[in-house]
Amino acid sequence: MAITQTVEVPADRRIILEVPHDVPTGSVILTFTPREVPVAVEQPKERVFGYAKGKYRMADDFDAPLDDFKDYM
Repeated sequence: MAITQTVEVPADRRIILEVPHDVPTGSVILTFTPREVPVAVEQPKERVFGYAKGKYRMADDFDAPLDDFKDYM
């Protein structure tokens, strides 16, 4: 005999099952199959050109040779 029953699992993980009277007494095998819950996929935000403008500053002498490498040049 096979009986299928859908039960919501509460936070305390305790489940009380109502067994029909026509089920014979004795050992029972319970199989728990988790229901697949669809995962919401968040869409990436659309990129906005120039959103970081003014947040970064580059030094005026950025391309100037470094004093540490004078021996190698």
